[in-house]
Amino acid sequence: MTCRILVVEDEIFVATEIEHVIGDMGFQTAGIAPDRQTALELGTESDVALVDLNLRDGPTGMAIGKALAEAHGVTVLFMTANPSQLGQGVPGTIGVLPKPVTDSDLRAAVAFAVSQRQAGDASPPRRLQLFAQAV
Repeated sequence: MTCRILVVEDEIFVATEIEHVIGDMGFQTAGIAPDRQTALELGTESDVALVDLNLRDGPTGMAIGKALAEAHGVTVLFMTANPSQLGQGVPGTIGVLPKPVTDSDLRAAVAFAVSQRQAGDASPPRRLQLFAQAV
């Protein structure tokens, strides 16, 4: 099964690096979304989403993650330098990977998110902070 991964990130260099790692892992990207509108449009064709909190249109990431999970059944993992903004988490989402991330952190988080999507039993990577309802 091919897994399509959406990158919700407004810093283009960060987004393209994430996209490159996803491709190296053998997955397809559903696209790069720098804002809420683009993320919700691309969400209909996505299985997993990596979502930053602060985007081109402001701090919309939390609402985007919730909408992608609830409306489209997307497996959502947040990636942000500000994980405390998520509080106890967002219903329907997995957790948060604090930025900055190394390639190996990113690979481990993507592999875990895909495993969760496919009802796998992979252990979460060390740096990934799971939300209580995701456990």
